[in-house]
Amino acid sequence: MLKLTVIAFGTLSESYFREAADTYKKRLGAAFTEIELKETKLPKEPSPADITKALEDEADRMLAAIPKRAKVVAMCVEGKEYSSPELSDLLENAAAGGAAEVCFLIGSSYGLSPRVKAAADVRLSLSRLTMPHQLARVVLFEAIYRAEEIRRGSKYHK
Repeated sequence: MLKLTVIAFGTLSESYFREAADTYKKRLGAAFTEIELKETKLPKEPSPADITKALEDEADRMLAAIPKRAKVVAMCVEGKEYSSPELSDLLENAAAGGAAEVCFLIGSSYGLSPRVKAAADVRLSLSRLTMPHQLARVVLFEAIYRAEEIRRGSKYHK
């Protein structure tokens, strides 16, 4: 069974986002893990240097948290947009290629360090639209669940 992990900075502080995320985590079951990392504190009006330093600090912690031999998917705006069947194929191909785990990476409000993006096997964008990180995480959870249901041949995806 393919393990699925999401590593994200920050927490889902709004109860409605947490409830939605928990619904998909429950549906995905034991094969799904969420790892929340603490965002690096920044001043109220950070300089570009402050942001770069924070992203590098976060990169160190995120890269250390990635499971060994996992296929890594960086969530970033410049990534490729996948349809649900294409995401399902990505998971299927990862499993068929010998990966025991697929790990999705979600950065902080300033995104991911170039070092993290370079370490990823795939760059994925949920949309060209801008959305709050908490909502994006719920959308990703649903997309992963839908992709898994497509792999199983269920009628969830119509």
